[in-house]
Formats: sequence, C-alpha cells, structure tokens
Amino acid sequence: MRSPYARRVSALCEAIAAAKIDAAILTHPDAIAYFAGYWNYLGMEFGRPTILVVKPGSTPTIITPLMEAEMCASMSWTEDIRPWTDGGEEWRRPLRDLLTNADRARIGVEERFIPNIVSAELRNFLAQSQFEDIGPVVGALRQIKSPQEIATMRQAGEVAVAMMEGARRAIGPGVPEYEIALAAMAAGTRKAAGLLQETGDRFVSPLIHDLQILQSGRDTCMVHRRASTRRLESGDPVYLCFCGMVRFRNYKLGFDRQFFVGQASDEQLYVQEAAVKAQKAALGTIRPGVTCEAVNQAAEEAYAQAGFEPGYRTGRAIGLSLLEAPELKRGESALIEAGMTFAVDGGITLPGKGGGRIGDSIVVTQEGYDWLTPYPRDNSIV
Repeated sequence: MRSPYARRVSALCEAIAAAKIDAAILTHPDAIAYFAGYWNYLGMEFGRPTILVVKPGSTPTIITPLMEAEMCASMSWTEDIRPWTDGGEEWRRPLRDLLTNADRARIGVEERFIPNIVSAELRNFLAQSQFEDIGPVVGALRQIKSPQEIATMRQAGEVAVAMMEGARRAIGPGVPEYEIALAAMAAGTRKAAGLLQETGDRFVSPLIHDLQILQSGRDTCMVHRRASTRRLESGDPVYLCFCGMVRFRNYKLGFDRQFFVGQASDEQLYVQEAAVKAQKAALGTIRPGVTCEAVNQAAEEAYAQAGFEPGYRTGRAIGLSLLEAPELKRGESALIEAGMTFAVDGGITLPGKGGGRIGDSIVVTQEGYDWLTPYPRDNSIV
C-alpha cells in the first residue's frame, strides 16, 4: 500500500505541474513533516536548514544536517537524503546539484516561510529563474484532513482534555499561576505517553512544553500573557489557552477555558456566557458549503446582541500548523468543506477588568461538525 506521504507528494507534483512549475523548494518544518514524514526539533534556530526538493517525475529529496541524517532516514519514506556538515558550502552544494539544470526554470517556494538565507542563495545561483509562491497550493492540499490525520487529532484532543482537567484540579486560593501550568503539562504528558506506548514510536516525544498562556484576575484582559508567579485570590477568573501547548504527533489544536476561583460576580458570568453564546452561534453555522466569513458573522451578531464588540477572528484552520488556511474572519470567502479542522473561539475583552473566553477544536462533517476537544462548556466555578 502506498504511504500517505507518497500520495501527498503525488498530489503536490500534479498541482505544480499543472501550474508549469519545474521544482518546489519546501523549507517550513510543517510542510516537510506533511510531505516527507520527517521533522526535527530545531528547524532554523542555529542556522541549519532542512530542505525538501520536489520535482514532477523525480523522487523527492531531503537535504538535512549530517547530525540529523540517521533520524531522517528512519522517519521519512523517501530514500534520497543528502546530508551536509557545518562549514564550507554546507547545504548549498546539494541544493545546487539538484537544481543544476534549473536556470530559467520556474521555482516554487513558500514565500511566507522560506528562510532569508535559502531564498538569497536560490535567487543568486538561479538568477535567470522565475520564482512563484506555492504557499496557497500547499495550503489547499493540507486543508482536507485524511481519516488518519483526524484520528491523530482526536488523540491530540484527549491530551488537551487531560491538560485542562489537570489544570482545573490545581486551581484554588493561594495557588501560583505557574503551578497550574505545571499541572496541565504533567497531565498532558502522561496522557500522551499512554497513547504513544501503544505504538512504541521512538520519534515522538510525549512531553508537553512551551510557555503556557495563563492569566488570572484583572490580567485576563491580556489575552496572551504567560503564567507568572501571581497567586490566585477568591473570585479571580483564571484563563487558560493551550494554543502552542497541545501537540501530539506534531498535530496542534486550539483549546481555551476560563474558570472562577470559588465564586464569580454577575458581571463576570454575563460576560463569560456572552462569549460562550458567540462560539455557539459560530458552531451552529458550520457545515459544508458555508463561507468562513458567515461563521464569523454569526459570532459577531451574538456579540452585538449581548452589547459587545468582537476583538479578534472567530477561528482558524488547524493541523500540523497552529495557523492554517482558511480562517474564520471578515472577508474570508472560502467555503467550508467536510474534513476541514478548525479552532473556534468566543472572546470578549474588557480593558482593565477581564473578559470572557472559550475555544474548542472541531472537525467538519457532512452534517455539521464533531468535537475534537469534548469538554464542558458551562461556567465553571472551582
């Protein structure tokens, strides 16, 4: 049976051939993971690029640092792996070898993601070539998730739910924010480890990491403040966002909840319920054939009815990347299709006071949608 990665590369080759593009140069770690089944954990942090070269009619090639070559060969389905070492021409030599006859060719790159040093090198030695942005092509190929991808994202949802429940149990008066973040990370790691033990995959770490988005008290108006040493007080709202935290087999989800420590005022409950209703309105609109901006509009109408204005988009497509296309926002006319996966939010900010927040990940079905993060959505006083 053909690997899913081989099928994805075939689809990419068909798409670029139809666009009369001679070669695609992919450098974003998520794109390489999607088409080649390989990722490393450093990317470009130390100036060491990994590059996937795809040419219609040829075997795809991975150019990667020598130190990663054995892991790359063990993970990826492609057999053409060309390692390079630090110093000298490094990755430039194998890249030039692959594109020796490509001058005056049409070269596809993801313009938003290609590192400057790679872009500069390509434009230097292929000065007569024409460069095309294939970001939209790659994005379109990744929009509809396969049953295998959806199954993985459901497992990511199990990890997310375990994290939220671990955080909820840690909330209480006098507890510092960072302890809640540690509890979420520990619970998610243990859940992920349990899921991975069934397959024994040594290339996937269960460890939940990154800086936890978490605020409490009046700071809940600061949507992306990270967990600090502040200690919770009775009546505090506590907001957790797991964007960037939930990663399982490299798939990412969006997942947000807000809790209250012991009690909540009528105003706090009203604002939170307004956010929940806005998310509910958006979710009730989701089905194949509906535009993304119509989903966003449903949420905005709910905000207006409650007396609030929207502060940001209603959601975004998710998958191997935290942000994929399309987005649920004004002006996004793309049609929703079955198999797409989204993070769908409800959010209200009251400057200097706090706000209301909720977020879930879903998969679009033929009838509507199904949860990837099945977790209670009512006001939660803990």
